[in-house]
Amino acid sequence: MHVRILLAVAVLTVMAASSPAAVTAAPAQPTSKRADGSTAVARARVAADVLMGSYDPGKAWFPSSWWNSAVALQTIGDYMQRTGDRRYIGQLDNTFEKDKGVFPAGVLSGDPLLGNFTSRAIDDSEWWGLTWLQAYDLTGDPKYLDMAVTIANYVDGYWDTGTCGGGVWWDGERTYKNAVTNGLWIRLTAELHNRIPGDTMWLARSRTAWAWFQGSGMVNADGLVNDGLTNACTNNGQTVWSYNQGLAIGAGLELWRATKDPQILASVRRLADAAIGPDALVADGVLTERCDATDQTCDDNGKQFKGIFMRYWTDLVDTTRDARYTAFAGRQAENIWSNDRDAAGRLGTRWSGATSDDHPNVFDWRTQASALSALVGVVPMPTPSASLAATLSPAQPVVMPAASGTTTLPIDLGLSATGFFPLTTLVSIDAPAGWSASPSGTLMRLQPHGNALPVEASRALRITVPGSAPDGHHRVTANVMAAGLHFTTQADVLIAHAIDFDTGTVDENPWLFDAGGSQSNGVQNRFADGNAHFTYRFPFPADTTSAQVILTIDAEFLVQVSVDNEHWTTVLREDRPVTDGSNKADRSIDLTPYLATSADGSKPVYLRVSDSFPNDGWGGRVYHVTANITE
Repeated sequence: MHVRILLAVAVLTVMAASSPAAVTAAPAQPTSKRADGSTAVARARVAADVLMGSYDPGKAWFPSSWWNSAVALQTIGDYMQRTGDRRYIGQLDNTFEKDKGVFPAGVLSGDPLLGNFTSRAIDDSEWWGLTWLQAYDLTGDPKYLDMAVTIANYVDGYWDTGTCGGGVWWDGERTYKNAVTNGLWIRLTAELHNRIPGDTMWLARSRTAWAWFQGSGMVNADGLVNDGLTNACTNNGQTVWSYNQGLAIGAGLELWRATKDPQILASVRRLADAAIGPDALVADGVLTERCDATDQTCDDNGKQFKGIFMRYWTDLVDTTRDARYTAFAGRQAENIWSNDRDAAGRLGTRWSGATSDDHPNVFDWRTQASALSALVGVVPMPTPSASLAATLSPAQPVVMPAASGTTTLPIDLGLSATGFFPLTTLVSIDAPAGWSASPSGTLMRLQPHGNALPVEASRALRITVPGSAPDGHHRVTANVMAAGLHFTTQADVLIAHAIDFDTGTVDENPWLFDAGGSQSNGVQNRFADGNAHFTYRFPFPADTTSAQVILTIDAEFLVQVSVDNEHWTTVLREDRPVTDGSNKADRSIDLTPYLATSADGSKPVYLRVSDSFPNDGWGGRVYHVTANITE
C-alpha cells in the first residue's frame, strides 16, 4: 500500500508540474501511529459533522433525550472552542431560543419543562447550565451567562442541610442525594464565580459543596466515586460510573482555578489516579464502562458517560501537563479512531471496538458525542494552523452484482481544510484487485481562509465493480496529501447477492439509506415515531425481473416505495391504533412494479417506514428484512 501511494503521488506531482500554481513536491507521510495535531483537528471535524447530522433544527435538540442533548451541544461547544471552527454556533443559539420556554411532558423531556431549561430533574437542569456557560465562553453573549445564573438559582433551592448535612437533591421530590447532581453543582458554581467579576456568593457555595462532597462518603476508600448515598447518609456502594468520577475531577479543577488551594488539586489527582488504577475504569488501557461488557448493553444514559469523563480529563491534562494523563488521553483517541469507527465516521459505545451477536457495539448520536469528547481532547492548544480531512459518500454502499457484466458505483470524495494558505491536494484512490477507480489519481485545490469556516471541495468518482466480486465487505481507500498534511478515508462496499438482515445491527447499516430520525434500542428493533422515518435502498441487480421484500413489522406502520426517493407510493398501512405489538407479522411487498434501470446499471428501489398515527408515539417498528429476487 505504501509503495502504491508513493507511486500515485509521483504521478500526480508530474501532472501538477504543467500548472503554474502546482505544488512540485509531495509531502511525506507521518511515521508515527498517533495522529499529529493537524490530523487530530481533522478527525474531530469529521466526527463532529457526523454528530450534527443528527441535530433536529425544528425541535432544536438531538432526538429523544433532553439531558443527553445538553451534553452533546456542550461537546460541540468544546469542539468549536478547541479547533476554532465556528460553524455550529447558530445551532447553539437555535436551541437556546426555541427551547427555553415551558413544555409539557413528552415534548422534549419525559418530565414537564418549567422554563429556562429547568425541570424536576435537578441534574438535567445543571447540564443545561454548563452548556450555556460553554456558549458564553464561545460567544461572549451575556444572555447565556444570565441563563446559567437563572438555572443555578433554581438548583440552589434544592441544596438542603436538613438531610445528610448538605448536598443538592437529585429530584424535585427530594428522594436521593447522589454524585452526579453534586459534582455538577460544584462545577457550575465554580464556573459562575470564574466568569462573574467580583463574585463571592457562587464561590462560597462551591467551596461549601466541595467540602460536603469530600466528607459525604461518596468517595470510597479506593478514591472512586460511588453513585450516591443511602437514606442513612452512607455510601450506597452502587456502580462507579465514569461520569461521576469525571465530574468530581472537573469540579475540583474549576474550584482550584478559583482558589489555587493545593489541597483541592491534590484531591483531584487522587481521583484521577484512582480512575486509571487497577480494578477501576480501565481495561487493557481503554476507558470502559461496566455496561460495556460484551454480555451487556449500555442504556441511552450510559452511552454518554465516558465522554463526560474525557471532557474533564482533558481539563486535567491542560491544567497539570502531567505526561501520564496526556498519554491516557492519547490512547483513548487512538483506540476510538482505530477500533471503534466505521467507514461513515460513526463512533461506537465500546471504545475497544468489542462486539457480540446478542450485545453488539452500538453506534448512534449519543455514542458519537461521547467519543467525540476524546477526539477533541487530543487537539493541541494552540490550535494547529492548518488541517485537511476527507470523506467518501456513500461511505457504506451496497452493490448487488448482475450475473454478468460490471456495476458502476458512483462515490463522491469530499475534502475540507482549514488554514491560511492555498492547498494543492494530491489524491490517490485504491480499489480492490479487479476493480477500477476513475479517476484513480487527481489534484484538488483548496483556498482556506482561517479556522472558523473550513473550506470544502468535492470530486465525483466512479468505481467499477466486476460481476465476479465475492460477497462481503471491500474497501475503497482515498489518500489525500498536501503540504505536510495527510488524511485517509475509506468506503466500505458491501457486495451482496441476497438481502437478509436484522435491524439494529451493523448488518443493517449498509442498507439504511436514511435513518430519518428513527431509533433503535437493540437487535431486531428500529422504529419511527411522529414525523420520523427510515428508508432502505435496495440496489437490485440489473438483470432482476422480479423482487419481493418481506418485513417483520408491527405497531402503527406506514410503508411506502419509490424509484427515486422523491415520489412515494403507499404499499402497507396499519389503520388501527396498535400500541402493544399485537399486529407483529411477516408482510410481503411486491417490488416488481418499481424495478427501473438507473444510470449505474442497477435497479434501485427505496422503501420508507414511518408512523401512520404520528400523534401517539407508536410508529412502525421493523425487526427483520429479507427479499426474494428472480434474475
